[in-house]
Amino acid sequence: MPKRHAVVVGAGIGGLTAAIALHRRGWHVTVCERAPEPPTTGAGIGLAPNALRALDTIGVDAARAVGSAVPTTMGVRRSDGQWLTRSTTADMAARYGMPPIAVPRPALTAALAAALPSEALRYGTAVTAVEDAAGRPTVRTAAGPALPADLVVAADGIHSPLRRAYFPAHPGLRYVGETAWRTVVDAPDLRIPAMSETWGRGERFGVTPLSDGRYYLYATAVVPAGTRSADPRAELRHRFGSWHDPIPALLDRVGRLDPADVLQNDLYDLAAPLPRLHHGRIAWLGDAAHAMAPNLGQGGCQAIEDAAVLAHLLPAGERGEGGDSTDSVPAALAAYTAARRDRTDAVRVRARRVGRLGALRNPLAVAARDLAVRVTPARLALRGMDDLFNGFHLPG
Repeated sequence: MPKRHAVVVGAGIGGLTAAIALHRRGWHVTVCERAPEPPTTGAGIGLAPNALRALDTIGVDAARAVGSAVPTTMGVRRSDGQWLTRSTTADMAARYGMPPIAVPRPALTAALAAALPSEALRYGTAVTAVEDAAGRPTVRTAAGPALPADLVVAADGIHSPLRRAYFPAHPGLRYVGETAWRTVVDAPDLRIPAMSETWGRGERFGVTPLSDGRYYLYATAVVPAGTRSADPRAELRHRFGSWHDPIPALLDRVGRLDPADVLQNDLYDLAAPLPRLHHGRIAWLGDAAHAMAPNLGQGGCQAIEDAAVLAHLLPAGERGEGGDSTDSVPAALAAYTAARRDRTDAVRVRARRVGRLGALRNPLAVAARDLAVRVTPARLALRGMDDLFNGFHLPG
């Protein structure tokens, strides 16, 4: 039987998840990625219970594919090491059915790519335009012939050219006021059991054990956009070297890295929600649809949710004998917008608010923030995550 054809623009986590979900629904899938090859370096990613459930609905077991690191505790600390709030992963597993896991981002990307037919993946293929989005779209690329499609999935990242092309009046991105450094280090001797984020005055430092035994480190600071130092390793040592253990020891490991292995990116989110997450036969997902600051660790998780819901709402890939008398793809994309727009925008706004708390610099405001977090019972803090971790569901 003839199959519907989906072209996915972007081979990040959201795009690959969408490709797998559609492939398993019987669609013929082509993934166009402008990078010449899959990533081999990069940082880590946390998969919260909502993302793990979404992956489960499309038959992907992330822990089995790339392993899992489950710390004993998770929480927020002050720069002197005092815990402001802390929960055990046992409590999280009891409440949400599973704990979050953290994995190296390149390993997850490789595992997702391996779940697709090799011919579906086209690296070094930049999409230059999508024509006739309301009819049967044609995807133009910088390499090779045009690709006719029944559906285009715009997973082309935070700076999405397709978003700019089809929503030209949208205000686009907004700098959140912080830059972020990310890297991964080997430190087996430190045996750090906790996933933690430490808050200072306008600065934060996060430590996450990964499934391969390494540690994903990230840090943020309130600085003007475009601020860069000659050596990011020295900059991190200057800013965080006097903070609590094990941060100084981890920074010693960072000092042994090549400077290119320490990534720095200014943080942006979408200035306002898109009016809809589709146009004709194009559907936007992940950062292309609802770029958010990383303060809740939900950017990749929401992209995975998008992919699962999108594939669930679309018709199966097989057209049936003689084709379709009616085409249900446009209606499915309208349902996708209805199912995902409010949830993803609520997460985007919440991430922005949490970031404002973490970025406080005034000493009195910082003291008040720390006191408020410290006196909140851990069970209430955990309950506050219910809408995130229990919020994923497939529409009926």
